[in-house]
Amino acid sequence: MTGTPDETPTNTFVPGGRRRHRRTRVSRTSARRALVLAMAVPVASATLAGTSAFAADDTATTAASGATTAGTLDADDQKLIENLTERVADERLGTDVSGVVLDADSDTTLWDHNGSTALMPASNAKLATATTALTLLGANHEFTTKVVYGDGTLTLVGGGDRTLTSDDLAEMTKDAVAGLKAAGRTDVKVRVDDSLFAEPTLANGWNDGYYPTEVAPVRSLVVDGAAVEDTSLDAGKVFAEQLTETGITVDGEVGRATAKQSDVPVAQHRSAPLSDIVKQMLKTSDNNIAETLLRMTAVELGKPATFEGGVELVRQVLSSYGISLDNFEMYDGSGLSRADRIPAATLAQLLDSITEAPALKSILDGLPVAGEAGASLGPEWGRFDDPNSECAVGKVQAKTGTLTGAIALSGVTRTEDGEWRVFSFIENNSTADPSDIKDAMDGLAATVNGCWA
Repeated sequence: MTGTPDETPTNTFVPGGRRRHRRTRVSRTSARRALVLAMAVPVASATLAGTSAFAADDTATTAASGATTAGTLDADDQKLIENLTERVADERLGTDVSGVVLDADSDTTLWDHNGSTALMPASNAKLATATTALTLLGANHEFTTKVVYGDGTLTLVGGGDRTLTSDDLAEMTKDAVAGLKAAGRTDVKVRVDDSLFAEPTLANGWNDGYYPTEVAPVRSLVVDGAAVEDTSLDAGKVFAEQLTETGITVDGEVGRATAKQSDVPVAQHRSAPLSDIVKQMLKTSDNNIAETLLRMTAVELGKPATFEGGVELVRQVLSSYGISLDNFEMYDGSGLSRADRIPAATLAQLLDSITEAPALKSILDGLPVAGEAGASLGPEWGRFDDPNSECAVGKVQAKTGTLTGAIALSGVTRTEDGEWRVFSFIENNSTADPSDIKDAMDGLAATVNGCWA
């Protein structure tokens, strides 16, 4: 499916080496863009401050973005284009394949092969979800789960924390029990309130086989990332069991109820910062976290807490960064939807924007590294172990994406000359074995790095 489990990376990218001075693009880094974004999504303007994660901090020449012509390319870039043009024709990739490579330092397009073609992006869509959440909520944003009491009932209120654990809940249980015992109560009813998210819980384009293992119906309450149909009632049952273990009698079955304004808060838990959650989502390609972040971004911005409400904000944020939405269709936050369509050019522009916004640094930190054991680009998944790509181990950092009939790889790398490159490759409908397709994709990324010459 879209994700593979992995761990904290052992390799990280540290900007350095020789760079070209970065040229500021009128539509994407000017004061006008900052003003548009500040007006459209007021809390987002801080993401535009500061220097690029890659670019030299120096006075830049203003120029419009555009493709680099052959006459302006050096010999290495010309060879890169020749190699990519040859290798994208690899029969393993099929005929529905696209790719774009940008020079991240000069903001120019080095190579474009069907870059505007709309294809299924798979989990590469998570890049858009992460960018939107960080832009609108901020890297330090936290999600709060609460327990409230009223009329002999403890209600566990979901706050969109997809990382809540049973240990976290146990701490809340202690506080709730202390309050009950202080009031002389030894029995209570238990309810769950997951009214924060609206129906439907399943997105357009999701296959029946996706849930609950690949993605659970989207609700605002879950404990231990349970892969069950109803994560809210499951969390309520865990809560009830913990109460029972402390000597509290739970009356009846756990049910749903909407907390009342008159209910008294008795416990709460705040999640890790959003930046940490984003890194976890990207490292593990966690579909459930992605869907929750899409909904919570809508909640915090006062939009309908639906797939549509979240996607509306994605489009708004990407537009504010000057990213093309031509042929862009998105129906969920994870990229599981088979109705999603995102061109490689859009993903490349998005990654380029991410490198320019320090507040989005956790996205770069969350991208798996080629050859990183335990990550989705690790050797256990057969990535970057081909003779044509193993030279790029530790040198490519990218988001993977895999669905039946769709494989994508979008990320960043630095050439042997120290120049940063942004790339996005997507293929749909190849009949080759998926492992062979991934080998071909890894080879394209290695070509961008310049190690497979």
